[in-house]
Amino acid sequence: MAKYRTVRDLDWPLLVFTLVICAVGVLQIYSATRGTRWDEAWWKQSLWVLAGVLVMWAVSSIDYHTLLGQAFLYYFLSVGALVAVLLVGHQAYGGRRWLGVGPAQLQVSEFVKIVLLLLMARYLAELKTERLDIRDLLKLGGLVGIPLVLVMRQPDLGTALTYLSILGAGVFLAGLRWKHVVAMVLGAALLLPLAWLVLQDYQKARLASFLDPTRDPRGSGYQVIQSQIAVGSGGMWGKGVTRGSQTQLRFLPVPHTDFIFSAFAEEHGFVGVVVMLGLYFVLLMQIMQNAQMAPDRGGMYICMGAGALLLFHVLVNIGMVVGRMPVTGIPLPLMSYGGSSILSFFLVLGLVNNVRRWRFAS
Repeated sequence: MAKYRTVRDLDWPLLVFTLVICAVGVLQIYSATRGTRWDEAWWKQSLWVLAGVLVMWAVSSIDYHTLLGQAFLYYFLSVGALVAVLLVGHQAYGGRRWLGVGPAQLQVSEFVKIVLLLLMARYLAELKTERLDIRDLLKLGGLVGIPLVLVMRQPDLGTALTYLSILGAGVFLAGLRWKHVVAMVLGAALLLPLAWLVLQDYQKARLASFLDPTRDPRGSGYQVIQSQIAVGSGGMWGKGVTRGSQTQLRFLPVPHTDFIFSAFAEEHGFVGVVVMLGLYFVLLMQIMQNAQMAPDRGGMYICMGAGALLLFHVLVNIGMVVGRMPVTGIPLPLMSYGGSSILSFFLVLGLVNNVRRWRFAS
């Protein structure tokens, strides 16, 4: 009977739109990596998607109230894992961000998003007031700040910023006073000079190239310039799969990871971009619908946090590839190559489906 209810109550539109986006991502990874040392990435991504579906199913079958009840345990374990990454993690591409789990290298910071989502939902659901006070803001800021600082030490500014999207969505929905908003804006403005001092040299170069990519067209501005050329060259209908000049001639860096949307826009054009944005929009609306129908505040916060996380990733990544946001290394959800990113988003969507399923519970 339990299995029947799991199948019946599965959010099939959510799953279908997710798999369509993943399928487009696999096709684009195949096109972008054909004839390179990454030419096996497309089928590896397919295996990660399959694993993601299984993980989503598993998470959907557990009462999310049980997960919320263990949120602080998961939090302490995740902080310990982030410390382990800094001490013994695998180093590559100028950062130490991965832990070896069998034959795979998992990016721990990706899975911390799920932990923070659960922690935020539990904390805010247990509040007895309709508006947050300064003590709640400080507690939440501290809880998010510890993993955020550890991730920035890897260094991985992009993933650290995604944690703020979960925090921002939570405190906004919980009832944020205007005086606290003004205080946070002023505090952020005052901390900007300090933030500049703690950034790595390559991060400073990315910010400078965001303001003027042409100041270093062969260095820090190269990615953005080539990305804009690729997006523009797609025209209305695109050049076709495996026919994008910027992508196939290897002018576009990492076209299967952070800049996969640039390669997609070149090969599928404006029409393809609109269709893909439409798919993300429908997926986001499906998450919002589950938030509206959530049986309690905890479920609502989980769904809204998931929606905020998805929206932040999409806006920042696409803004990055068209030169409207600094290059931060934030992947495009469900499309960019990477097992950790795929699994983490399927876990998030599994939590959303979990909330949907348990609203039928008596």
